[in-house]
Amino acid sequence: MEIVEDHTLPPSPTAEDLLVIYLGGPIGEDAISRIENVGGVRVPSRNPYWDKHGMSFADADGYLLVLAAATGHNSIHIALRALL
Repeated sequence: MEIVEDHTLPPSPTAEDLLVIYLGGPIGEDAISRIENVGGVRVPSRNPYWDKHGMSFADADGYLLVLAAATGHNSIHIALRALL
């Protein structure tokens, strides 16, 4: 995944602009602390599914990161779990 930005355009996130990371297990307190320590703010999700199966965090621009305790539809969650 590559995240790019264009400083000439203002951020314009919507409630459905989500980066979902499937952890395949419980969400660790250390992951939550690291997200909060870099400015992530826990927020309720527009879709109650994500509140039931994970946690949503907003970044400074309003984009949303969802940590899902469930296993995703592919195995990418294994690599991402190591990051968190």
